[in-house]
Amino acid sequence: MPISALSQPHNAQPNTTDPLLAAAQDMLLRVFGYSEFRGRQAEIITTVAGGQHALVLMPTGGGKSICYQIPSLLRPGLGIVVSPLIALMKDQVDALLEVGIRAGFLNSSLPSATQRQIEKDIQEGEIDLLYVAPERLLQPAFLNLIAQVPLSLFAIDEAHCVSQWGHDFRPEYQQLGVLASRFPQIPRIALTATADERTRLDMIRVLHLEHASVFISSFDRPNIRYTIVEKDNGKKQLLDFIQAQPEGSAGVVYCLSRKRVEETAEFLQSKGLSALAYHAGLPQAERIRVQDEFLYEEGRIICATVAFGMGIDKPNVRFVAHLDLPKSLEGYYQETGRAGRDGLASEVWMAYGLGDIVNVRRMLAQSDSPPDIKRVETAKLNALLAYCETATCRRQMLLGYFGESMPEPCGYCDTCQSPPATWDATIAAQKALSAAIRTGNRFGAGHLIDVLRGELTDKIQQFNHHALPTFGIGQDLSEAAWRNVLRQLVALGYLLPDLDGFGALIVSEQARALLKGSETLHLRALSETKPKNTRSKSYSSDLPSDAQARFDQLRVLRLAFAQAQKVPPYIIFNDATLRDMAVMNPAHLSEMRHISGIGEQKLQRYGQAFLDRLNELRAQTIDAPVVSATIVSTIALDQAEQATKVDTLQATLELVHAGMDRVAIAEARGLAIETIGSHLLKLYQAQHITLTELLYITPDEIQEIQTTAQDLGLKPRQTASKVLKETLQHRYGYADLNAALWLWH
Repeated sequence: MPISALSQPHNAQPNTTDPLLAAAQDMLLRVFGYSEFRGRQAEIITTVAGGQHALVLMPTGGGKSICYQIPSLLRPGLGIVVSPLIALMKDQVDALLEVGIRAGFLNSSLPSATQRQIEKDIQEGEIDLLYVAPERLLQPAFLNLIAQVPLSLFAIDEAHCVSQWGHDFRPEYQQLGVLASRFPQIPRIALTATADERTRLDMIRVLHLEHASVFISSFDRPNIRYTIVEKDNGKKQLLDFIQAQPEGSAGVVYCLSRKRVEETAEFLQSKGLSALAYHAGLPQAERIRVQDEFLYEEGRIICATVAFGMGIDKPNVRFVAHLDLPKSLEGYYQETGRAGRDGLASEVWMAYGLGDIVNVRRMLAQSDSPPDIKRVETAKLNALLAYCETATCRRQMLLGYFGESMPEPCGYCDTCQSPPATWDATIAAQKALSAAIRTGNRFGAGHLIDVLRGELTDKIQQFNHHALPTFGIGQDLSEAAWRNVLRQLVALGYLLPDLDGFGALIVSEQARALLKGSETLHLRALSETKPKNTRSKSYSSDLPSDAQARFDQLRVLRLAFAQAQKVPPYIIFNDATLRDMAVMNPAHLSEMRHISGIGEQKLQRYGQAFLDRLNELRAQTIDAPVVSATIVSTIALDQAEQATKVDTLQATLELVHAGMDRVAIAEARGLAIETIGSHLLKLYQAQHITLTELLYITPDEIQEIQTTAQDLGLKPRQTASKVLKETLQHRYGYADLNAALWLWH
């Protein structure tokens, strides 16, 4: 029987008379502050707590960690969580410590003295849950250490890493089968957010889970909206997309190369956005700094290669964008799954074009992978391209790839909300293929389009291609329409890129039937209208205005606690918990107990402070808002601007008038200093603030910037360029550069 038939998503209610389940439910409420389990969590927990093995496939944000944390605490002994995500371990442990669980982690990032102390704590039973990297787990000394203490379970997180067919294969994971032979009586639970059938079978084989219960939850992420656009000035399209998000949104932008990562981050910075660059080529200290800033600060946008992400547990990432094609639908699902882990509405966006398809097909053809692996990778790429080009519901197609059916279109993705037109492109495709053949399969898309449209270029005349019978036979379609046709022909495999990397498109064997007229071809029509981007003013626009104002104030208080404890804000409370708090507006601690995400420990630690803040807000009148020096931003953060009927510049202006400087305003509003700097320049241009309030550089520094700009050929009041910033050795941010250029006459 295929593995997909073993367990399908369902909503079966657990047996509430089960004492094991009752204990699990009590712990869920008392420790974690949640009143009920989600999906199949209860079944998984009782299975593992009862001593049985389990294989769990659950989407990102579905609550996988609860599935091993609670069983580990219900069973006697030390629970060991195997994870490749070294960067994530500290945050996971911090979150557990916040709710009163004795947790720790052990990996190479810790000083030797700290590692020895943790090993001592293990021996003395001072740790209930330990996160460990697979490399450390497999060391003989560590295996001998844990063999001397009672063990509750082994949890293998990111279990798809065992499979060479998976998108994150890690050789050390294939050695984890030793747990079954070394500790046969200890239950093992393997968890992953994504795995196709071949990868699932590998997980069962390598981890010896042949007799384990298999739990497959729905892969659907209903809070995520999927959008794919044809690339046409990708950076500009990306900027438009980001500017359509709530201001101050945290997001991830994935790029294929390190160079593209740095260029994209620099471009976004030049537009006043708080963008960071992350890739494997950066020094480790810089990678740690960037990752910490993304986690600990609000509203950061990180531009990264796929080296970033496994290790990020930030729940309020509001968007994920791809400027380049990922390698597979598994990779796409994993990367886009980093948006909206808190369950709130989030956006996933990708721009791709003909050049992207040519590049990935050529890279795959040139790879040194064995033929069987290359065949699998080709099939995965074809599935990804089909997803990009589909005219049907994207969510249905994505779920179908993972073996899950969705009866009706979602009504939420781009193709559902703006269904693309299709047309019979058989004749057009035949013309394009014929042009490629008659020019010797030696030329790229641009030249083929010139041939088809009858453009008498120098290159056309050089090769005498104006004498070909295909010259000018495609004048009925625009250049953009032909590029649209060629992109889809490459995506569908009718045209292949040449392996030498010169950009030529070669007609494939697959095209023979189409050229002979024995098959027809329907393609997506070129979209003539571009979607309009409109900025959403609020993270949570469904909140009533008074609740929205409370929500923003609670975020400020949360940030203060997080900064004091040097932990990410979501470790204190996530956005969903703050929303519930803002809506319920409790007046007593007993009422806070009913808010999801507030357990006993957090109620004791933070309950009174958040209650006091809500009581302060109740005491304030709407007509007389107070600007406090101790709690900056009694004037609401930018997410409350919709409720207070003021725009983002007005919010900054009011804080300027309250005597706050640029850094304090940025901190209060959860925005980048560069963004506030751009606000100040606009306010100065509109004569709302003085020159003193605008400038954070000296007259000599202004003169240096203007002189350098003149030497580079820039003109007065021109927007600052990357070259100017680099020439000045990055000593000035774009806000200061643009202010100096505006003052240059």
